[in-house]
Parts: sequence; C-alpha cells; structure tokens
Amino acid sequence: MKFTLPFITALVGVAAAVEHEHHQHGKRDATTVVVTHVVTVGADAVPLSDASAFVQQSSSTYVPSSSFVTLTTLTPSYVSSADAVSSDAVSSDAVVSSSSSVDAASLSSSTSTSSAASASASSTDSASDARAKGITYSPYTDSGTCKSASDVASDIALLTEFDIIRLYDTDCDCIKNVLDAKTSSQKLFLGIYYLDKIDASVQIISESISDWSDVYTVSVGNELVNNGEATTDQIKTAVDSARSALTNIGYTGTVVSVDTLVAVQNNPVLCEYSDFIAVNSHPFWDGNVSPENSGTWLQTQISNIKSICGGVKDVLITETGWPTQGSAYQSCVPSKANQELALQSIADTVADQVLLFTTFNDLWKDPGSYGVEQYWGIFD
Repeated sequence: MKFTLPFITALVGVAAAVEHEHHQHGKRDATTVVVTHVVTVGADAVPLSDASAFVQQSSSTYVPSSSFVTLTTLTPSYVSSADAVSSDAVSSDAVVSSSSSVDAASLSSSTSTSSAASASASSTDSASDARAKGITYSPYTDSGTCKSASDVASDIALLTEFDIIRLYDTDCDCIKNVLDAKTSSQKLFLGIYYLDKIDASVQIISESISDWSDVYTVSVGNELVNNGEATTDQIKTAVDSARSALTNIGYTGTVVSVDTLVAVQNNPVLCEYSDFIAVNSHPFWDGNVSPENSGTWLQTQISNIKSICGGVKDVLITETGWPTQGSAYQSCVPSKANQELALQSIADTVADQVLLFTTFNDLWKDPGSYGVEQYWGIFD
C-alpha cells in the first residue's frame, strides 16, 4: 500500500525560544518559501492525514540567521532539501515540479549505514555515535528521581565510544557514579547548573574528583541568557566566581558558560567569559534544515560563531541532535528516521566538534509546545 501526501514545507516565520525544564533549546530560523510538492512514499512510512501538520506558525524577537530560502520535498520519513536559492529569486507561491513518486526501498542504502538506526539500550557500536566527540547524559528516571549507581553504570556502559560525557549538574551523585562507570580514557564535561549554588557545586566536585585528568571542562549555567533567566553580567560574575572557587580546590582547567548559538550571536560579550566557545545548536530548531544536511548546517554555524567571537577561541557544540517524536517545527519533522539521518550527517561532517544530545529520552521533562522536549534520546 502506498500513500500520496501533499507536502507544504513552511510559512515565512521566525522562531521563538523553546524551554526545557532543566535546560533549554534555542530556535534558529531562516526565511522560507511555501513550496507544494506531491510525493508517494512506501507503506513503511508514517502517513500524515493533514499537510498542515508540517506547517508551524510562530513568533519571535529573533532576527533570522539567514537570508536564504531552501526548497524542500518530502521523501520517506524525512525531508530532503534542494540547493538553497536567494530569497530575491523565488516568489512565495513558487511550486517545485519533479518526480511525484519515491520508493522507500530505493532509499534504504542511503540510511543503512546510519549509526542511529540500530541504536538501543543494548547497542554499543553505533558508527556515527562513535564518531562524535561526546554525548550528554542525565542521571534521572522517567519520573525525575535519581537513578541508582548500578543503573548509571549500565547506562554509561553503552557510551564507551564517546570521549566526553557531559553532565549538567552535580546532583544525584552523578559525578561519582559516572566517574566509577566510565572508561579510563573518557573525560567528564562537568556542569554547575544553578548560579546561586556555585560554592555547593564546587564542593561536590572537590569531594568527587581525585584526578583532574578525568575532567574535560567545567560549565556554568546552561542557556540562561537565551531563557531570560540571567543577564550577561550575571553570567560573567558566575563564571568568575566558579573559576576562582575551582582554582582554590586545585582545578586549573578550562571553565565555560554554555548558551544557545543564537544567544551568543545576539550577545557576543559572552564570548569573552569562556575559555572556549561552548554553544548548543540544533538543526531542528532552525525550522528549515533537512536532517541529512544537519552536519553542513552545523559547520556553517560553527564558522559563523567563531568569526563573531573574534576567530581565536575554539568552538564546541555542546548539544546537537534531532527529536524522534512530537510536532513538526516548520519543515523539520521529528522521527527516528530523521534522527538517524541527522546523526549520520553530523558524524560525517563535524564529528570532532560536537556533543550529541542526548543518551535517553527525558520523560521527566515538560513536553514543550511542540511536544518534542522529551524525545531526543539516541539509545531509546
């Protein structure tokens, strides 16, 4: 059985920030053109009864990050994009004319090498995962309680191919539990989440770490400027305070603040506070990126933010990925197949500059306005 679907990519729009409970994603957006295209997909694709499901209206104070327009068409389970063209050259009622039938089986070879295709709690040899610099991990159960040390150990056993494991906070004995479970070659990206708990967090770090070579860096806050929870001055004060407290316990490594790429673009003074540029950047929240172009898109963002920050400091994408469930955001559609394509593209293009988001679905979070916040897990 086959389904014929009318597909409308997106309306012209600019995105607003979307909040996590424990940390947030910022949205980046590019001006888009309404494009209508009819595609036939195989029966193994998920049918969509209403083309409007692909169109998400939103408002924002953010300025679009690009003046380009991307023409997109629907192929089985994911959106692929044609070459970007100048917005001056395409009218808003443009229609793409091309083949109206795509056989899902014919695309199997393009996705068979995707590492995330077989990612699960029992899989530890995912190719694209292995080619990312690291991955984020939260030590919480589905209900939000702390996982046991044995559960954390089982989780971390899945992540042996990653050089870095990022933690967002110091709660739940997570530093000690992850430290005990990780391999000798892995390092921890430690996090101090709450700016009013810096001293207490540093104390926990001091009590948990006996060898500083186990630590990749320490971050202060996560997307707080993007969220409106802190000013840039407050971030500077917090980073300076944390750096001083960490120095007092013998840590001489790097200290960074983490915010969205958009927040740093709009507040370049943030570049000055960190020892390297640490930003969260998700192709999905651009609203106009096909998953298989995620790596190229991130490569452009990395280049742009490095330039904005003076071209001297290194850039690390501290969160990136693709959701597997929820509503579409403009032309970006959550699905496992799209996540697989995004992860493969990221691995092929910018693997050594990113930390993937995230190990498991975060069912303890609020689902958010698009229903995607819980579903970024790679090993689910």
